[in-house]
Amino acid sequence: MIPFDKPLGEQALVDKQTYRDAMARLAAAVNIITTTGPGGTRGFTASAVCSVTDTPPTLLVCLNRNSDSNQALKDNGILCVNTLAAGHEDLSPIFAGMTGLEGADRFTHGTWSRLETGAAVLDDALVSFDCTIAQSVEVGTHTIFICEVQAVKTNPAPGLLYFARNYHAIG
Repeated sequence: MIPFDKPLGEQALVDKQTYRDAMARLAAAVNIITTTGPGGTRGFTASAVCSVTDTPPTLLVCLNRNSDSNQALKDNGILCVNTLAAGHEDLSPIFAGMTGLEGADRFTHGTWSRLETGAAVLDDALVSFDCTIAQSVEVGTHTIFICEVQAVKTNPAPGLLYFARNYHAIG
């Protein structure tokens, strides 16, 4: 048995900035999540995307509940995860809200089409996962969207990672 310094259940408190700095050390793909429908056309940049299961093909997306895209996702019931390829570094801040563009105006950058659900698909994304939202769960400041993949589109291109608060091309 491995000895522990603290009894099970006793946890050290980690402050918000320490946690955020630590998470910056976790390399992640850069994604633009899109949705359209009765809740409006929205898109945002996210690194919090993860596979859940392959049967049925399901992934999750985490989004801050204060984002204007949060209610749009709930109202529309669809989304597309567009994983950025190397060379898309300029799109990330646009969809992260760092350029002043909002809503559908963000889609004036990049070339967009649609697959099964009608959510915007970035034509030259590394991969796009077109999804219906099966459920959502509120956790802390965020909503976790559980999404069933309806269609996938891939492109042969180098990938883009976000690590230590910088972009890095890979592959």
